Amino acid sequence: MRILPVLDLKGGQVVRGVAGRRKEYRPIVSRIVSSAEPLAVARAFREQFGLRELYVADLDAIAGGPPDQATLVDLLDDGFQLWVDAGVGPSGNTLKALAVMGVGAPIAGLESLQGAEELLFVLERLPRGSVVFSLDMTDGKPVARAGWTGADPWLIARQAVRLGVRRILVLDLAAVGVGQGVSTTGLCTRLREAFPYLQIVTGGGVRGPEDLRLLKGSGVNAVLVASALHDGRLSRQEIDEICRPL
Repeated sequence: MRILPVLDLKGGQVVRGVAGRRKEYRPIVSRIVSSAEPLAVARAFREQFGLRELYVADLDAIAGGPPDQATLVDLLDDGFQLWVDAGVGPSGNTLKALAVMGVGAPIAGLESLQGAEELLFVLERLPRGSVVFSLDMTDGKPVARAGWTGADPWLIARQAVRLGVRRILVLDLAAVGVGQGVSTTGLCTRLREAFPYLQIVTGGGVRGPEDLRLLKGSGVNAVLVASALHDGRLSRQEIDEICRPL
């Protein structure tokens, strides 16, 4: 299992996510770095924890603005591997642009997709297996537009897999940064049992090492983590011990 440190970008700075209430996000205050500048924060993750693979949520782009290409290029040039959610758009051009830049895991988020047909449109125009489908939820309920059938996260996930998704991020925004634990374990376990080949990533609510052990036991391939790293609730030794292969 891998750890993906999170960079939530807003206004050119790394902000602290709290329960998905993006209007309330403020620049991070961290024990591991004194700056909210994206490259400085990314380097701190690498220096403190040995982590070089990052999840970047470009919140301005998700809200409809242009992607922060300068920051993404800086991170890529510094040797980081990126998973990037910068919105989708009806043409899928944003994801294509990310792929051209060298982003290895462009993300198609449920909250940005009009429906299953738009997801299929994107999947057909990018290399097979490159796109990550983000199953965005709030308190276990999908953040889905009218083009999706029903409000059951399991049914949406199964539909995405049938369309060709091979990497899925199960993300509960309500759990982000509030320190109340992970709520996605059950769904991740169900996905692992049904789709052994699926790469499963989850995020939202990791408090410390016990949550990581729980997620590893559920068959998760990678976990998004931010607050636990910034607040000192995870050490490099704990990460290395939990995430090493069995």
